[in-house]
Amino acid sequence: MEAASLSGVLSYTKLSGSSLCYSDDRFSRRIASFSRHSSKGFNGVNQPSSKALSKDPFSRRNMHLQAICGMGFFTLGENDVVESHHSHAMEEKIGVLLLNLGGPETLKDVQPFLYNLFADPDIIRLPGLFKLLQRPLAKLISVLRAPKSKEGYAAIGGGSPLRKITGEQANALRMALKAKNVNVIVYVGMRYWYPFTEEAIEQIKLDRIKKLVVLPLYPQFSISTTGSSIRVLQHIFREDVYLSRLPVSVILSWYQRQGYICSMADLIKEELERFAKPEEVMIFFSAHGVPVSYVEDAGDPYRDQMEECVYLIMQELKSRGIGNDHTLAYQSRVGPVQWLKPYTDEVLIELGQKGVKSLLAVLISFVSEHIETLEEIDMEYKHLALESGIENWGRVPALGCTSSFIMDLADAVVEALPSAKALSASREAAEETNYEPVRYLVKLFFCSILAFVLLLFRPKVVFAFRNHLL
Repeated sequence: MEAASLSGVLSYTKLSGSSLCYSDDRFSRRIASFSRHSSKGFNGVNQPSSKALSKDPFSRRNMHLQAICGMGFFTLGENDVVESHHSHAMEEKIGVLLLNLGGPETLKDVQPFLYNLFADPDIIRLPGLFKLLQRPLAKLISVLRAPKSKEGYAAIGGGSPLRKITGEQANALRMALKAKNVNVIVYVGMRYWYPFTEEAIEQIKLDRIKKLVVLPLYPQFSISTTGSSIRVLQHIFREDVYLSRLPVSVILSWYQRQGYICSMADLIKEELERFAKPEEVMIFFSAHGVPVSYVEDAGDPYRDQMEECVYLIMQELKSRGIGNDHTLAYQSRVGPVQWLKPYTDEVLIELGQKGVKSLLAVLISFVSEHIETLEEIDMEYKHLALESGIENWGRVPALGCTSSFIMDLADAVVEALPSAKALSASREAAEETNYEPVRYLVKLFFCSILAFVLLLFRPKVVFAFRNHLL
């Protein structure tokens, strides 16, 4: 989840005025080239309510951030006609697709859920021919990890609450948009468990939606979250004539939005006030980690966006007179490979050793409660922190259905609607895609003949052949 097909052109538009356009035939390479593009020459859609709160340190850093859509959406297709949503909202049948990870609802679901997770090539990235081992490896890992994972889910009630919470967010978003005179049908598509993204897309087709906004519930973009879900959408849209003609906007990330930043600052301020000495509390941002190779080799902008997000939240808190010390760490690492550092568990121990007595955990990459918040943070890391010498522990709840947060998501949807564009369902592009294997085989055949001829006329071969005849 481009020009002639969904695997062609991706056009990313940053609502705060700058933009990025990226073209590639292979979705798996799209992130790697982000830093090689600039926003010059592309049409931005100015939306004052979406302006980033600060450009200061990040505008001077030679990173991906100016090329990446901090709060943006990409549109699919070639049609340049932009229509106002206000004049057509009541006439068009508009859909909003919320994308999320999904989670097992019962303990029996844990192993197949883990299989779906590790079978995703955006989660376990295998090189070359090793990709053939993706499913067998996923099966092995899921079977080995299931017992420990079941213990975690059992500790939080026997299953993930993510589906229920996401459904509540979908309903709240629908009501918020209705208040803005934008009537929509909101769908939920999970990546690794029910209701799957594929199911949601089927329902969108049955409902004959005329315009679609895709909204991943991940504030920051990563290959392993939003990127993986978009890849699924790519495949579905490429194979379907109706979907290829459906005007679509996909909101890539929204961590820079003022509504989101202020909502996070509100929750942090509220929790700080529960401490006896709020000014002495260390604000501890914990984000879900990703392998370092995603960032350094594949160009994933996740780390940059996460650091900017923390900076923006702290700037908002400072504007309210809150100047607490803060730090950022990464949790949930799996396997022997190196993940983004510093690690949450190691930092908690270090903070305790340094004499930090009060700590407020902020879950910066989650907007819903699930196992990483309810079990990993609330149980494992809280226990580790108290064991390490931290005496006062607090945790900011996930945003969930916080009204200011939901209203900001509604604004993001409204701002994305005018730029929804239809895919071009050209038969030429489809035929070109279908004939790619044939072309490859033809090239392989003639290249083999050419290689044989060149080998045949190498001096050593000619000399040996001549000696044999003589």
